[in-house]
Amino acid sequence: MVSEKEAVQQETPSSEPAEGAAAAPDVSQGATETPQEPAAEEGAKGEAAAEAEPPEEEVSAGAVIADPFEPLNRIAFGFNDKLYFWFMKPASKVYNRLVPEAVRVAVRNFFYNIATPVRFVNCLLQAKFKAAGNELFRLGVNSTMGFGGFFDLAKTGYNVGSSEEDLGLTLGHYGIGNGFYMVLPFLGPSSLRDTVGIAGDAFLNPEHYITPIGDAIAVAGYDYFNRNSLRIGEYEDLKEAAVEPYTAFRDAYVQYRKDKLRQ
Repeated sequence: MVSEKEAVQQETPSSEPAEGAAAAPDVSQGATETPQEPAAEEGAKGEAAAEAEPPEEEVSAGAVIADPFEPLNRIAFGFNDKLYFWFMKPASKVYNRLVPEAVRVAVRNFFYNIATPVRFVNCLLQAKFKAAGNELFRLGVNSTMGFGGFFDLAKTGYNVGSSEEDLGLTLGHYGIGNGFYMVLPFLGPSSLRDTVGIAGDAFLNPEHYITPIGDAIAVAGYDYFNRNSLRIGEYEDLKEAAVEPYTAFRDAYVQYRKDKLRQ
């Protein structure tokens, strides 16, 4: 799942027209049979047609998502915000002083390499066979010459990047919509579709098969903490730039996922 900071960084304005805009009345047909209506009357009809259309919740760049649980989502948003400022940021500052950035990047690469089955299977499900082949190539190269995945030699040496596919994107690929917006504690912005995707992808990630379960939770927690340590300082900048942070992160997340579906 993508974090709040990544989603906002990739938000870009769109020049697409807003969805649900009323079309101009067609007065060309039957003009010879009936007199032309006055412009004022046509304008009134256009306004009435626009008002008759069901309202949609529009967000930036034309992305739309329902948010029926906004009060609960705002509570989760506040929890994640406090978690960042009260724990993640102070702890990461200490961690960053003790662990060089190169080591933290290598750890991130290691966990990313382990999660290859998630991306490989979802590439196959979307019939993206070249991308699936690239994932297998990356796994082979990085697991061997990349010393167990600590070094992304497939990218730096062979210029073979990752597809970053997940089950949420696979469901969207086959026309399943976002559903409604959700903010997950610890994980951040999501949707009903993407939350189902997270649960499904968990079965494909070898990290979640570590036993006992306490060790699996500890490993997943360290992976989460290490990844976020590489982005400390970005969240507060993005939050301060937003007029209304909750709405800004929601809109950015929806647009981010919409852009990923187009890739």
